[in-house]
Amino acid sequence: MLATFSDVEPPAVTRIVFSEQDLRARSWFKQLCAEAGLATREDAVGNTFARWEGARADLPAVATGSHVDAIPYSGKFDGVVGVLGGLESIRALQKSGFRPARSIELIQFTAEEPTRFGVGCLGSRLLSGALTDSVDITLRDDSGDTLNAVRTRAGFGGDLAAVRLAENAYSAFVELHIEQGPLLERENTPIGVVTNIAAPASFLVTIEGQGGHAGGTLMPGRRDALCAASELILEIERLARSSGSADTVATVGTCEVYPGAINSIPSRVKVGVDLRDIDGGVRNRVLDEIKRAAESISQQRQVQMQMEMLNADLPASSSPHVLQAIESACGEMKIPSRRIVSRAYHDSLFMSRVAPMAMIFIPCRDGVSHRPDEYAAIGDIASGVEVLARSLAALSIDVT
Repeated sequence: MLATFSDVEPPAVTRIVFSEQDLRARSWFKQLCAEAGLATREDAVGNTFARWEGARADLPAVATGSHVDAIPYSGKFDGVVGVLGGLESIRALQKSGFRPARSIELIQFTAEEPTRFGVGCLGSRLLSGALTDSVDITLRDDSGDTLNAVRTRAGFGGDLAAVRLAENAYSAFVELHIEQGPLLERENTPIGVVTNIAAPASFLVTIEGQGGHAGGTLMPGRRDALCAASELILEIERLARSSGSADTVATVGTCEVYPGAINSIPSRVKVGVDLRDIDGGVRNRVLDEIKRAAESISQQRQVQMQMEMLNADLPASSSPHVLQAIESACGEMKIPSRRIVSRAYHDSLFMSRVAPMAMIFIPCRDGVSHRPDEYAAIGDIASGVEVLARSLAALSIDVT
């Protein structure tokens, strides 16, 4: 049903934060939560919280959740498995007669995808304090509208500073998610227990050269910005491959060329780079090497290069206590699991700053994600939901 709230025809899904389809999806989700007897609330940026009150309301709650916004022409499982799976976990525990000591709270995070405002995990960044309320004015969408204007039109008013969670709001956070990689399917392992989450350093490099007529400027006198950018792109790839860590990945995902005419020498190029590792030290070392490479290429090709950092988040490590709860649940169910790292980042990355955290991965076909053919089997989803339910149960009765 959730996949029908989309701006494109199936099987693709497009659901941009605060769009009409996003608001319809939120309304439907809140209705399901109400039918389950959960108390719901929303904060100023639209993070939605659905709480099953425990016997000890004075204790920090156990939380789970994910996101339902979807990048253009993506699939219907990314994030959604964690939101609807979290709800189903709670409903299953309710039906079983289980009574939690700690409250269990399900969170639908706002704008995990960076599609509208250029920043991923917007809701969880604000919840954790990784962003301040200044972004209400500084963040703008492609139409030039500020975050404040867009969220207010969508019905989410109030002070953005109040979004930040109170200290010790949660005793633990667990997120269920598709792997977005091929390892679990390849090994026929139904559950991945996430030990570390990689974090990106994202930056833009603007190369200023000298334009000119493609026929009138001889090769020795050229200061071609695109040639310099090409050399930098290959150097970024080489540095990532030679970092000494199998977890280092670097991607040049955008390349804008000006003036963009086939018979004109490119005078300006802007490239967007994503650099990740689960080890922040390794990632930052590679980042420094890229900066030195840019300086060298700039001098050799007589162009100007300017680097603008967009973000450089810290990687996250899972809590041994929460990992134990997940692995104990797998043991109770007698299903295989393996420890795994997440090279994609998730809201859990920022929730780790406010609570002990771990993630549960389930297989996805061919490791495909962010595409219309993204797919997770019903049986794998069911296994993930049961592992999540058992984990939440164990964590919610732990009052030590």
